[in-house]
This record gives sequence, C-alpha cells and structure tokens, in this order.
Amino acid sequence: MNYDILQTIIAMIPDLAKGIISLFTIVDPVGNVPIFIGLTESMSETDRRKAFHAAVITGFLLLLAFAISGQRILTFFGISVPSFMIAGGALLLIISVRILIVGGWREFEVSPESIGAVPIGFPLLVGPGAITTTILNLQIIGLIPTVLSVLIIFAMVWVILRFIDMIYHFLGKTGSMVIARVMAMFIAAIAVQYILQGIRYTFH
Repeated sequence: MNYDILQTIIAMIPDLAKGIISLFTIVDPVGNVPIFIGLTESMSETDRRKAFHAAVITGFLLLLAFAISGQRILTFFGISVPSFMIAGGALLLIISVRILIVGGWREFEVSPESIGAVPIGFPLLVGPGAITTTILNLQIIGLIPTVLSVLIIFAMVWVILRFIDMIYHFLGKTGSMVIARVMAMFIAAIAVQYILQGIRYTFH
C-alpha cells in the first residue's frame, strides 16, 4: 500500500512541477517586491506586516477557491474569463498609473488589511493571469497537483513578504521609489495586455 502511494506521488511530480513553475511565473512575487514596497512605503513596519499578512491570506483563499472550483465560480456570477481579464487589467492599469503619478497607493483612511487585500492580494498577487492559469492547470494536471501548487506558491510568497523589510532597508526610500515606478510601467503594460487579450477572446 505504501509502495502504491509512493508511486502515485512520484508520478505526480512532473505535473506538480508544471503547476508550480507556471503559477510562480504569473504570480511573480519576487518581481513585484518593488511594487509592494512602493504601496506600503508610508506605513510603519507593524502596519506593513499586517498588510502583507492580509495579502497572503486573501490571495491564497482566492486562488485556492479557483483551484478547487475552477470556472464554476465565474459561471455562478455569469462572468466570462475574457470579461474578468478586462476588469482585472483595468484595475491593474489604475494601480500602475497611481504609482507613477502619485508615487504610491495612499489611502489615509483605509486600514493596512484593506490595502493588503486590494490591491496587493488582488490583483497584484492573484490577478486574471493567475486565476486563468489555475483554471487551466485544473483542467490539464488535475485537482491535487493544482491545489498543492497553490499551497507551495503561497508558502514561498509568505517567506518573501516576511523578509521584505530587509529588502526595503537595503534599497532605501529613494531606491524603492525609483524601482517601484519602473516596475509600475511593466505592470501597466501587463494590464494593457490583459485588456487586449480579453477583448480579442470576446470577439473571437
């Protein structure tokens, strides 16, 4: 019996690796570090940790729901994947423009948990790309590898965000601001790409 379980686990490794690699590339927690720093630069260290804690929980639960239920969630609300991509792309575009013009996501009356949930948890960590990738993984590699890939990815995200203060102190306020604005340009380009893909899928 134990040998059969071991064989099942070994057979699952290639699919699990595919799920982890595809999802990590889309979520890109390392590449988004400057954006996370830019969004939380006005916060204290305690508030920043609260925001990142909320971001990890929000992103994990959201992506886990799609890993388990797939497209049924969107179908329940009568939303197509292209429409979701357009809406998510529009939100990302607004975020990137605010970072470029204002210098960050400054909402003085909003709690760190709220900023952690939106926009860090969604749509920066878990956006249309991550959700679409999870839905496709569910169809291609199956339920268990998809769920495990989500668990592993967000364990990695938690570790990265746990030590982000070290990165912030290393870059300094000016360095973080410059890098955040540069990365905001890439986020804007990704947002436009989501919108264009959503429009193309809608009409084709």
